[in-house]
Amino acid sequence: MGEFNEKKATCGTVCLKYLLFTFNCCFWLAGLAVMAVGIWTLALKSDYISLLASNTYLATAYILVVAGVVVMVTGLLGCCATFKERRNLLRPYFILLLIIFLLEIVAGILAYVYYQQLNVELKENLKDTMTKRYHQPGHEGVTSAVDKLQQEVGGWLRGPFWDLREPQGGWVGTQPAAFSLQFHCCGSNNSQDWRDSEWIRSGEAGGRLVPDSCCKTVVAHCGQRDHASNIYKVEVGGGPGPRGRGAGCGDLPAFSAHPHLRPQGGCITKLETFIQEHLRVIGAVGIGIACVQVFGMIFTCCLYKSLKLEHY
Repeated sequence: MGEFNEKKATCGTVCLKYLLFTFNCCFWLAGLAVMAVGIWTLALKSDYISLLASNTYLATAYILVVAGVVVMVTGLLGCCATFKERRNLLRPYFILLLIIFLLEIVAGILAYVYYQQLNVELKENLKDTMTKRYHQPGHEGVTSAVDKLQQEVGGWLRGPFWDLREPQGGWVGTQPAAFSLQFHCCGSNNSQDWRDSEWIRSGEAGGRLVPDSCCKTVVAHCGQRDHASNIYKVEVGGGPGPRGRGAGCGDLPAFSAHPHLRPQGGCITKLETFIQEHLRVIGAVGIGIACVQVFGMIFTCCLYKSLKLEHY
């Protein structure tokens, strides 16, 4: 009977070893993915960080990079501890798993909290940042970010929308859809924000009423004319008429029947959409992998208990 129990315990230990080894392989790849998301954020998605009042967005990216590196090291340690059946290696492995778990939970929570407060922060600070720092000494990052923001195309509008193929050329229907919107814009709320710009008022703007990046076709000193035919005065669906023709935006569906889909403001809309979408990615990656780690910690505890005490 005792021999049977010993064999049964040995079989269970072997199963736990392979389960934990499989987990560590997946865990290592997950660490690579987490680090990649963090680096992607810092390298390709950080253009507008200089326009934000807080460092929360940047902090979440750094946390993911650190967590990703620690995850990859931990995965290798876990493989060694598992195959060598070393309890003294399983202890630090479990502690590292717990630390990474907490880091990813913190990153996920930061992303969620910042997602909720982003709109308020942008409304309170974006206009001042754009008008007081644009083309000012020492704020080259802000100048570059504003010009990029006012010219780029991006963003998605999701939710119940219209069938774009109506025989009479109208915009009707209830087909769920998602399509890319042009977020060419001018100013935080609208082009009139630039009237308060220190750069415009100083006379250094060379007679410009708005930056050249507000123009539909950017050429030198095109910002001297702020007519709707020249600059992006209305962002999306802002014009009159049943089809909501906005200056510089082409024909877009009327938003009157769907006020929750009507874009508000100017560049603030694009920036908020851009950052919120990426915060969702950061939050999902952080929380998702943290939940998977719970299984790794459970497997580690089970294997730790199943291994006999040995002298090393």
